[in-house]
Amino acid sequence: MRLGINLGYWGAGMDGDNLAVAQEADRLGYDVCWAAEAYGSDAPTVLAWVAAKTERIDVGSAIMQIPARQPAMTAMTAATLDSLTGGRFRLGLGVSGPQVSEGWYGVKFDKPLARTREYVEIVRKAMTRERLSYEGEHWTLPLPGGPGKPIKLTVHPQREHIPLYIAAIGPKNLEQTGEIADGALLIFPSAEHLEETALRPLRAGREKAGLTMDGFDVCPTLPLALGDDVTALADVFRPYTALYVGGMGSRKQNFYNRLAQRMGYEKEAAEIQDKYLAGDKTGAAAAVPHSLIDRTTLLGSVERIAERMTAYAEAGVTTLTLAPAGFTLDERVAALRAGVEAMERADLA
Repeated sequence: MRLGINLGYWGAGMDGDNLAVAQEADRLGYDVCWAAEAYGSDAPTVLAWVAAKTERIDVGSAIMQIPARQPAMTAMTAATLDSLTGGRFRLGLGVSGPQVSEGWYGVKFDKPLARTREYVEIVRKAMTRERLSYEGEHWTLPLPGGPGKPIKLTVHPQREHIPLYIAAIGPKNLEQTGEIADGALLIFPSAEHLEETALRPLRAGREKAGLTMDGFDVCPTLPLALGDDVTALADVFRPYTALYVGGMGSRKQNFYNRLAQRMGYEKEAAEIQDKYLAGDKTGAAAAVPHSLIDRTTLLGSVERIAERMTAYAEAGVTTLTLAPAGFTLDERVAALRAGVEAMERADLA
């Protein structure tokens, strides 16, 4: 099992620290550094900056949002980053959610699976540097009846096949991800529930494509917090968990709420959402069960974190991405080092 790091969103007041954390992860031998985007900082700019300031660590988008860019633009960005980094780029894609897609980008959040499939097909085709033509439900290239003609990517990426990941939560999306991608980006993963909530549909997708799980990167992100009081550490993540389970998307379209339900927290997920959407964020955070937080984070001593890492490795995780928690740079760096120490103690490196 490999280790990754997720810097989250740039512009949250820790930008200088984020670069230092990425550089320390590079020095410690972490495999990949991911950056996110929502409706603030964009991922490619951050990744270019991080790559320029590091030496060997891969950089990856977790995620570049599908409604934000035409697929050919994404292929251009991926090819450019892969060339600039000497083959260290990983392309992570996702449809985002209805609020961001329609409110920020003005793109209807409809048929996300079909849209994702076409998007990936166009990106893959453009990356081969053949002349680009495509006929689908969502994209037609070139546009018919106009001056457009099939053209090809002029830049030569370091690699024709750049590793492509999809952020997936629901069973149908996970199955399609297994079929068309090289890896899956997972959030709120529980080692105890990973088989039924992620691996089973991923495996089904691989089988549909005539493939096995060999070489497929199962890549969940988990916050890591170092300390002796597990209960107090878990409480730090209550607002974070309540935001996703209770406030992301809408009452009808909250993928994280459905995931919590699939892990056995049906009543709790409903209560968290009811309180959050009613404006009671404090009550929503209080309603998050300790066990839900503990199962979807890495908390406690190095020994306890090593035990949890072993559980994830045995469940089928191939790259464990850490989001090191801390109020200072020193605390985040200490969490980074604890991740490496825990891997070594568990004999997983």
